[in-house]
Amino acid sequence: MLADEPSFQRVRAALLDTGELVRAVASGRQRGAAVQFRRVELRYVQLKAGLRLQVTSYDDTQASTRNVELGEPTETVVDGLLTGGYAGWHVEGVTQTLQLRITKKGRPLLNVAARSTGEHQEPQRQHDRPKRRRLDEHDPLFALLGITTAEGVVKPSRTAKFRQVQDLLAAVDPLVDDAVRLGPGRDIGPERPLRLVDLGCGNAYLTFAAFRYLTTVRGLPVQVTGVDVKEQALRHNTDIAARLGVADAVTFMQGSIAQAAPGEPPDLVLALHACDTATDEALARAVTWGAPVVVAAPCCHSDIARQLASESTPQAYRLVTRHGILRERFADVLTDALRAALLRLAGYRVDVIEFVDSRHTPRNALIRAVRTGSPAHAETWQAYDDLTTQWGVTPALETMLSGVFSHPRGRLA
Repeated sequence: MLADEPSFQRVRAALLDTGELVRAVASGRQRGAAVQFRRVELRYVQLKAGLRLQVTSYDDTQASTRNVELGEPTETVVDGLLTGGYAGWHVEGVTQTLQLRITKKGRPLLNVAARSTGEHQEPQRQHDRPKRRRLDEHDPLFALLGITTAEGVVKPSRTAKFRQVQDLLAAVDPLVDDAVRLGPGRDIGPERPLRLVDLGCGNAYLTFAAFRYLTTVRGLPVQVTGVDVKEQALRHNTDIAARLGVADAVTFMQGSIAQAAPGEPPDLVLALHACDTATDEALARAVTWGAPVVVAAPCCHSDIARQLASESTPQAYRLVTRHGILRERFADVLTDALRAALLRLAGYRVDVIEFVDSRHTPRNALIRAVRTGSPAHAETWQAYDDLTTQWGVTPALETMLSGVFSHPRGRLA
């Protein structure tokens, strides 16, 4: 009996450990087996009557939840699920993650990944948790992109990519209402969808994720255009759109960011990990279009770094740029600070936040901008001029936006 296998016993112990279990998911179906539900989620919740095992079962149309007393009732439920024919288990714990998969030949394969002390995940015991606005791992997109298995379990090797998608959606979500309000407004509908353009989309992982999120979670009509210079990206992305059944709403074009012409001006512009001045090209294109919302994750800040290496550094800061690695890191910060300032000068409200955890990449800033149309204050111009003059740099974005500003650089009202 499979449940007697050591791998099943280890999963069982993890499911019954009230202090360790964060969340568990059973999904898929073993060959020749019938399962009652498409998917079952388990976690412990704190009720007035005490700690309970919350079991949420999903069929094709709805979800049902029950709270089970600890002890024998909980063991009965867990044992029933473990012998219930499910092909995959994903068990998230405080200190480790277990993934159990039953092969077509009925052989259990268990993968255990320990978490370091800094990665420990604390269980959420509230009965009514705030809804997490994200794209579920069972969305068919993730399987098509190779991020999850057919059963909707995130592959260990693709965990970072999955987290990156979730982080992007969390960062974009607060700006969606602004994009609708300043874009289609009350006219939003099939004839006037929310228009999204992804500049430098690459293989479009995040492009498709944004589309699926906006349509399936936020319930919005959306038209997406992805732009990339590589022919391979065009072929790959067009194929994924067709396989996902959204080729009429998600289209791609091959070309440079500067040449991008999506037809109608976009309401939301994404530029994620465009290298060096390609990010500046994307920001300049968005400003020229008058895009209501812009979200950019810069990468490879080489332009300002080169200028710092060749120009005279202020005497008081020569210790900062003396060493190459410190000069490079400072250039990253200076570049994005100047980009944010230029967007403010162009009439946008701007914030810069952490995109993904710094453990995954040191270049993890995300620039978010919402168009207000308000003219920049003289103090902002002065601060920008002081900073660029002191360091002897001219940002690429400034040059690209030279025809946009009502003020030439250095001439204040």
